[in-house]
Amino acid sequence: MPTYVDHLGTRIHYDRVVPDGAPRGVVHVLHGVGEHAGRYAALLEALAGAGWAAYADDHRGHGRTGLEQHGDAAKLGTLGRGGYRAALDSAWRMSQIARDENPAVPLVILGHSWGSFLAQALVNDHPGAYDGIVLVGSALRWPGALNAGPLNKRWDAPGGKGNEWISEDPDVQAAARADPLTVQRSLVELFGIANAAQIYGRPSRTLPDTPTLLLVGRDDSVGGPRAVHKLAEAYRTRSGFTDVTTRVYDGRHEILNGFQQERVRSEILAWLDARFSRG
Repeated sequence: MPTYVDHLGTRIHYDRVVPDGAPRGVVHVLHGVGEHAGRYAALLEALAGAGWAAYADDHRGHGRTGLEQHGDAAKLGTLGRGGYRAALDSAWRMSQIARDENPAVPLVILGHSWGSFLAQALVNDHPGAYDGIVLVGSALRWPGALNAGPLNKRWDAPGGKGNEWISEDPDVQAAARADPLTVQRSLVELFGIANAAQIYGRPSRTLPDTPTLLLVGRDDSVGGPRAVHKLAEAYRTRSGFTDVTTRVYDGRHEILNGFQQERVRSEILAWLDARFSRG
């Protein structure tokens, strides 16, 4: 698998799936907290099948990167030296590599959950770097929009798995528990309070108009539809975006791993088709 070395000397592992022939564009996929890029294989394959070069890195402290970085599976999900800012800068390097390897075509950033918060921050920090934004299981990064309580509270029951909040599919819940590269600890537990607090922020007022797609499950306990509609409104009123689309699906947090996942992937591809022609 390909790797690159970030600004702090950590080797970042990533997946790259490319189409047959010249790509029509490139999509950088950012995973959520406590998981890894391998859980997005179906999405990367679908993107490549539609002509997009797809990249997904294991962020600092996570997946294959985290195993090599920490040398201890018990530390997976913890960010290590540099904390949140280092993880953000490392993800930006992945976007740069994706762009450099695919010049003169659109670059789209696609983030899920914590990955969507990183994506929001990257869009703020690098105005105009991305030609499209897709955020899945996201929320306005602001107190009152994000759920600061236990994410599984609604589904807690004796004998439960403890991760029912991620998907309505019991097989996905079981697979996540069995995955040696996926951990079931809260963001605050993994990052610490100081790093977790750096997630907060709002869309910048100085962004170029960028097509944006926001996707969320109706029963998403991270923020849910209300928090996503707040994010959409912030992009319209603060950033001046004129093309902001919101989609709400039956499902929980990981709609890319739920019963409607094929529909979600299809609608992402349709949205890309409508805004970035194959020509």
